[in-house]
Amino acid sequence: MGKAIVAIGGGEIRTRSTADIDREIIRLSNKQHPKILFIPTASSDSERYCGRFAGHFGKFLECKTDVLFLIDAPPSAQEIERKIFSADIVYVGGGNTLYMMRVWRRVGVDKLLRAAYEDGIVLAGISAGAICWFDSGHSDSMSFYSFRNWKYINVKGLGLINGVHCPHYNSRTRGVPRRKAFREMIRKIGGTGIALENNCAIEFIDDRFYRVISSNGCSRAYVLYKSAGDVVAEQIRQEEQLTPVESLTPQSRRRDWSF
Repeated sequence: MGKAIVAIGGGEIRTRSTADIDREIIRLSNKQHPKILFIPTASSDSERYCGRFAGHFGKFLECKTDVLFLIDAPPSAQEIERKIFSADIVYVGGGNTLYMMRVWRRVGVDKLLRAAYEDGIVLAGISAGAICWFDSGHSDSMSFYSFRNWKYINVKGLGLINGVHCPHYNSRTRGVPRRKAFREMIRKIGGTGIALENNCAIEFIDDRFYRVISSNGCSRAYVLYKSAGDVVAEQIRQEEQLTPVESLTPQSRRRDWSF
């Protein structure tokens, strides 16, 4: 059974700005009307967010939707496991990544999602719901706790995708640009950075291949890495065919990639 993850850099379900990406997520399930489980932990189980999700994926895209609430009245461990493993797709919403990961680890959702991935359940998500699949991610979680005295932090994810992820690469949180801050993060910690603009996504297939998807035709993805003491940011080409993930590594790009 194949494995798939779709990480979305940002967008608005309310305005259907990610609809083309969402149709690709559905296609990967190999079902016309898949069961899709929404996990809204990062938004503190926002009922408004859940309603918009149900309207978009349920009424508009004709999926069978369900929600996994974990905060106010978390279900039993058996119910959490049943919901996750009865889904064809698990979709994680945006919000406070740091808070979400802490809740998941406390109730064991992190382990269940790793197992679901191995079982062939399609994993997807936006913003915080994209960061969570990577080794770690560039997060504005501290802005949820302090309006002025905060900074971007690197939040540990599930490690299903190698690298450090930055969503919303072409936008700002409370006036602080993501692009510049993420470059500084990569300068400090090294490794491979994967940055996605709003309405752009990257799908990973079987731990071996990837493909960039844009829902508006102009949003872009970038790979960042350190080279000769500086940080290089290169656009990742949008191709119809899948590309080996090895081409995203700094070693491969220094040797082979040109634009």
